[in-house]
Formats: sequence, C-alpha cells, structure tokens
Amino acid sequence: MRIGAHYLGAGKSRFIVWAPDLKEVTLRIVSPTERSIYLTGDEWGYFQAEVENVFPGTQYFYRIGPDLQYPDPASQYQPLGVHGPSQLVDHQAFQWADDDWKGINQSDLIIYELHTGAFTPEGTFEAVIERLDELLDLGINAIEIMPIAQFPGERNWGYDGVYPFAVQHSYGGPQGLKRLVNACHQRGLAILLDVVYNHLGPEGNYLAKFAPYFNNKYRTPWGSAINFDDAWSDGVRNYFIENAHYWLREYHIDGLRIDAIDTIGDRSAQPFLQELADHICQFARRSGRQIHLIAESDLNDPRVILTKLQRGFGLSAQWNDDFHHALHTLLTGERQGYYADFGRIEQLVKAYREGFVYSGEYSDYRRRRHGASSAKCKSQQFVVFAQNHDQIGNRALGERLSNLISFEALKLAAGAVMLAANLPMLFMGEEYGEESPFLYFVSHGDPALVEAVRNGRRAEFAEFHQQGETPDPQSPETFLRSKLRWDQRRQGHHRVLLEFHRRLIDLRRSIPALSNLNRRNLEVMVYEKKRLVLLQRWHGESRVSCLLNFNHQPVSFQAALGNGQWKKLMDSSDVSWLGPGSLLPEMISDGEELTAGPQSVAIYSI
Repeated sequence: MRIGAHYLGAGKSRFIVWAPDLKEVTLRIVSPTERSIYLTGDEWGYFQAEVENVFPGTQYFYRIGPDLQYPDPASQYQPLGVHGPSQLVDHQAFQWADDDWKGINQSDLIIYELHTGAFTPEGTFEAVIERLDELLDLGINAIEIMPIAQFPGERNWGYDGVYPFAVQHSYGGPQGLKRLVNACHQRGLAILLDVVYNHLGPEGNYLAKFAPYFNNKYRTPWGSAINFDDAWSDGVRNYFIENAHYWLREYHIDGLRIDAIDTIGDRSAQPFLQELADHICQFARRSGRQIHLIAESDLNDPRVILTKLQRGFGLSAQWNDDFHHALHTLLTGERQGYYADFGRIEQLVKAYREGFVYSGEYSDYRRRRHGASSAKCKSQQFVVFAQNHDQIGNRALGERLSNLISFEALKLAAGAVMLAANLPMLFMGEEYGEESPFLYFVSHGDPALVEAVRNGRRAEFAEFHQQGETPDPQSPETFLRSKLRWDQRRQGHHRVLLEFHRRLIDLRRSIPALSNLNRRNLEVMVYEKKRLVLLQRWHGESRVSCLLNFNHQPVSFQAALGNGQWKKLMDSSDVSWLGPGSLLPEMISDGEELTAGPQSVAIYSI
C-alpha cells in the first residue's frame, strides 16, 4: 500500500495516511493557500484523497483533532524541521542519467562509509559529489552514507531520525540526494544507505499519534520497540517495507544497511526481515539491478544471511563485528568492555576462515554462550573493517586508530582488512590516517532531552572505564571537531598511507587469487606465540601468500608456502612505505627461514 503524498501531475495529488485508531483525518494545506480537505477512510485504517490544484512545494499537516495537527508520518520532505509542515515532492521531475546502471556485484564491493555532515567542510550532498573522484581514484566502488532521514536540528549521527521517508533538509533535501546518486552512478560507484528500522528518535516523533507503530512487548536501548508482530503490525510492516522500496525506486539507491537488527523484536512465523528481503529480491529481479541488503547485528546468528531454503532470512550480507574486535585487540591491547572476549590471534584466524569468532562458545563478557556457526555462509556475505562510525564514535574521546596505534600498525590494519576474502569497508578518513576524532553529536531543541543524552553517554563510557572529559554532544564545536581535514591526505605519512591503501586495493582487484572470494580457496596458518599469521589464497593458477606480523618485534619463522618461486609484491616495512626497512627477500621458496618486520604485512605471489 503506497503511503504519503504523491504528485500525479497536472496539479493533482494523492494523500494517503494510515491511522486505524482514528475516526477522521483532515488534510490541512498551509501553503501557498490555506485550505482543508476531509480524507476518506477504509476498513484497514488508510485515509486518502485525490486533491486538485495541489502542486510540488505545497506544505501541509494532518489534523486529527480540534487542536491537534502533525506532519505526515510518511513525509518526504521537512524543510522547516521535525515540527514544521510536510512538503509535497515531485519525484518525476528529476532528470536521471543512469538508465544503463545495473549496479555492482556483491563480491566486488569495496565500501567507504561516510557521514554527510562531517565528510566535507560544507556538510552537504553537493560537497560529497566534489570528492567522489578522489574516492574513485583510491579504488572505492561503493559509498555507504550514514542515516539521512530528517532529524532534529542541523547536526546528528542520523540515528535520531523521526521521518524515515524525508531527506535531511540541511544536507540538501531530496534534490541534493538525487544529484549525489546520479553522480555516483555516472562514475561507476554504487551508493548504499544506512536505514533505521528498530526505533525512531525522541524529538518530533509523532507516529504514535496516528497508529500503533510501537509496542511494549520488547524494550530497546531507545525505549519502546517498533511493532512488527502485535495488533495492527501489518500496517507497520507496510510502512517500513514501503520505505525500503521508496529509496530504491525514487532515489535509485543500490542497497540498504539496516541498523542494529538485534533490537528488532519479532516472534512472528514470518519475520519482518524475511518479508523485507523477499520484497527487495522481487524488486531486484523486476528492475534487473544489483540490490544489497546488509544487516548490522550483535546476534552472531547465521540465519540472518542464510537463504529461505536454508531456513534463513535471506539478507545479502552483514557487518562482522567479531572480525573488528579480534583485529582491534591485537592492534591496541585493549580488553575493556566487550573487548574482554578477544585478544588471541587464533580468533582473527577463525574470523578469516568462518566469519563469526563466537559460534556457540562461552563469552565472558556476556556470561553465556554466544552465537552459532557461520561456516555455511559465503565469505562475501561478511563486511569486515578495522574502523567504523560506532567503534570510533562510541569511545569517550572519539579516537581513531591513528590516535591509538603506530604508523606501522595502521598499515598492518589496512592489510588485514583488504586481504580478507570478505567485503572490505573503510570509514571516512581511514585511508590516510585522519587524526580528527569522530565524536557523538546532536542538536536537539529540548533541554531536558539534551541533558538525558549527556547522562546516557557518560553511563555508556563508564562500562568501558574510559577516562577523560566527554565532549558535549550538543556543542557545535563537538561536531566541527569531527569533520575531516582533507589537507592531511596530501602531507607526509598521511599521503604514504593513502598510497598504501590504493596499492592494496589495486592488488585486491587485479590478482584473481584476491579478487575471487571463495573460502574453499583459503588457508590460514597461525604462529600463536610469535603473533604471526600466514594467509594463503588461490584461484586457478593465481596464488598469494600474505604474512601478517602482529608482534612489536621482528619474527623469524620457517615458511610453509608450497612449491614454486614466490615474488614479493609489497612489504609495509619497506622504506618506500616509510617503514624501518624490509627484512624479507624479493624471492622466496617453500621451507626458507624468513624474518618479518615488526607490525608488518607482506604479500608474495606466484
């Protein structure tokens, strides 16, 4: 069921709102000429009307009582903010130039996560367009933008959005987003959108005034859960499934990253996520486009990405936090909070081999067994990373790895991610070692809510025993400190790290052994006491051996490489990468005694 306001052309528009508990709903047009139109309801609680002389740019509310009026729950634009009127958008007016675009195969994705507001000084979609060529030159072929649904004020991570269909006005609104998508596709870049289907933000959230969008059967960290399995949940599901279709249909988005699905309460026989995946799969078949559904999940449940025939939900892929945690603890030595479950090099090896590190083992942090085996899942169904917005921004001081580890370790982290037989993802600025923090920021209008956010952040950091004065999320300075400093990428070791990433991505894309993501063609050996990993991958005649030394000292070992002469492709210890000097020869053979430089990554091929 289509919902929201739709311009039909020739001054005619259709308005549809779901309000099953209400007896009457009135459309109140407030601009350019004020008037009211009574909507007709049906047995399922959908109120609608076709209205003449209503053109794009018209602003309106829905009146649900004598003195109660609110924006459209499915508003497509809120130019005056979360409390202002909704505005009618004409989606047919935009001139697309991507008719031949069919998307990018999932196994080829190299993802770059960015926050629209902090990515550039201007903080707009238009400004992102100006930087696309630099990402393309790096080797990126997909950008993933953090949530852009309308939120309160001018600055926010995006997870406080309250109008899931409305593009944030301060980023450039609907037209700005379409121009960005168009520009991406013209350059051969896919664009993924982070969407939030587990909660809405607190300020400007009027959905409950219209319908039972929430229930108290489950609790989330943000309050009441979305109603996906209780009375009237069919209408709620329609709302969010239509939202997914909307981004793909009206904005030509190539895929959705679904936030924290572990906080979606749903015990129905056909889970919402499975129903959503079915709809998106059908859309992809009809359109002939590559569409990706990527979950964020803390459950370590393979059913999320197994097919329906395998009794799964059928999503395309999911973020693998276990890979991040295993890598992060090896690089930093941190063991607080959930990092207490990690720190052994064999855990990174398991992440390379299977995906989940915790597949039913006992978790000290959770004080219970956690997860199930992901061995039946495909390797290209896991997104791996050394950093993301959560793992940086949910630190008290928002430190990036560049503030926590050495330059040699930064190169090792890059190699660990790019050489995995999974989908690699970089967080904006990671490619050149950006040193500005990425902090949590908001711009709420309610003082009580602002104080609640401050207190909540302090409580969260207490769990990790993190020290230091927490920057004020409400302060504009906190947001400004989180912006990328683009001049860094052209200077000193930042420029070298950028070139190092570019070289890794080029090798990944050009060498068949690295570009083909097949877990059966992968072998990992571990020298636990030496803190050394030997990762071997092959495809046809193409073979590579990757040495990852997590030791702070040089490590000598006997190479078990297999027959043949192996040629060195790169070594992060080389002086050309500002390393201390390589200890590895240009050519090696099986059984040789080798010495890997401290915190280094080296690649050999046949």
